[in-house]
Amino acid sequence: MRWAWILVAAFVVAADHGAARGGANHGPAEAGRDGQPQQEEPGSPRARAPLTLLQINDVYNTAPIDGVGGLARVATIKRQLAADGRSPFLVLAGDFLSPSVASSVFRGAQMIAALNAAGLDLATLGNHEFDFGDDVLIERMKEARWQWVVANVIDTRTGQPLGDAAPYVVKSFGALKVGFLGLCLNTSEISNDKLTHTRLRDPLEAAAEYVPRMKRDGATVIVAVTHLAFATDRALVERIPDVDLVIGGHEHYVITSTVNRALISKAGTDARWVARIDVNRRAEGALERFYELLPVTGAIADEPDTAAVVASYESRLGTELEVVVGSTTTPLDAVSVRLRSSERNVGNFVADAVRAEARADVAIINSGSIRGDRVYPAGPITRRTILSLHPLGNVICTVRVPGSVIVAALRNGVARFPATAGAFPQVSGVTFTIDPAAPRDARVADVRVNGEPLDPARRYVVAIPDYIFKGGDGYTMFADGEVLVAPEAGNLIVTAMAKYLAAKQEISPVVEGRITVR
Repeated sequence: MRWAWILVAAFVVAADHGAARGGANHGPAEAGRDGQPQQEEPGSPRARAPLTLLQINDVYNTAPIDGVGGLARVATIKRQLAADGRSPFLVLAGDFLSPSVASSVFRGAQMIAALNAAGLDLATLGNHEFDFGDDVLIERMKEARWQWVVANVIDTRTGQPLGDAAPYVVKSFGALKVGFLGLCLNTSEISNDKLTHTRLRDPLEAAAEYVPRMKRDGATVIVAVTHLAFATDRALVERIPDVDLVIGGHEHYVITSTVNRALISKAGTDARWVARIDVNRRAEGALERFYELLPVTGAIADEPDTAAVVASYESRLGTELEVVVGSTTTPLDAVSVRLRSSERNVGNFVADAVRAEARADVAIINSGSIRGDRVYPAGPITRRTILSLHPLGNVICTVRVPGSVIVAALRNGVARFPATAGAFPQVSGVTFTIDPAAPRDARVADVRVNGEPLDPARRYVVAIPDYIFKGGDGYTMFADGEVLVAPEAGNLIVTAMAKYLAAKQEISPVVEGRITVR
């Protein structure tokens, strides 16, 4: 893909004190056509840096997506830098055990195995590490061969960081002593039901406690490895000026920013990019950070050992998809021409599963996200069936909005009725009537939420796919809602469907009058 060749790169050099606190630009750095960094001149400033940090974050798939990314290619980048005489140190800033189709089957074990093979050196926790509960997370942490750091996620049974993680570590790279502090968000994106014996401290309070300890332990460079919102990362470096570098995650796009004297880096998602940050401290005390963003493309060869682990799990996934999750006593009607213009029992099933997962008042699903275009016979439902019904990888977002926004969303969904449209809503927790003779902005009538007349001023919790959350199919009315679960924190719709089926074992969805036509 053409964009995969675009390199966004810059040398970033900042000093510890004096007039240089704001930093200076010395770039850009160049990458070769193979997506790997070109050799530095032996006398160049970056060539003298004793530490080369490699950053990835929010990695949900081990293999490339649309030809981009892939942990075996990341492993190649690390090994090539080591062969060139560098000291590469691979860091992952949280969110990788879930969500993905493979994680719904293997509960993150495939990510641990692939990252072990790739040579991950250090990681912190993100919100999606808790998707299977803290006991499963602890199991996964024990399987990892890298160093875990997280200062603010506490096991209430021991009073220590969860899973025997360290709050921080101090490592030597030549004459450079680098302290790595781990911080995870503590917001409602990690629900309490996932925290059986885990307490989340305020990350800034934890940082204020541990950064002085790191300095007493000899750290001359402080690196915060965080899974926090960018605003919280910014607050961190404003509150604690001793932090030199933030290797962060959570946002699913590239961020490179200098706040005060700290560099904040986020490398997108799914290892489409690797951020390379070379670190050095000059003899007079000034800290240098050289930044380069490397595109991970098919021009980079797979590292064989990592590729073998990835292939093994991909092969096993094919078998696991045939596992029966539950059954239906009624055929599931997913024929597109009907699904995109009327209430269908498969739409009720999907919307009910989404609403249950989000614990929302209402769920609204665009019919275009439900695929298959066939009638699935009554009988067993496998994981593969679920994927065929929803192959798009959408995640569930929740927003709190006035009832008037729900009405606006339903009006948008039926705007083209009786013509078929992917925007047509399949719903749960809400019923309404379509008046096809009315103007488009008045076609929806008699809206009820859980049997009660909708109150336009009352605020309801609504579960929607991230596609709708981002304004897809004309659903722009949610933009000003109170976001409870954003796309980067939501669970996959297919995961919600599987959990709903597993809990009920047998479903019997019918068309029950959620949507009626005058």
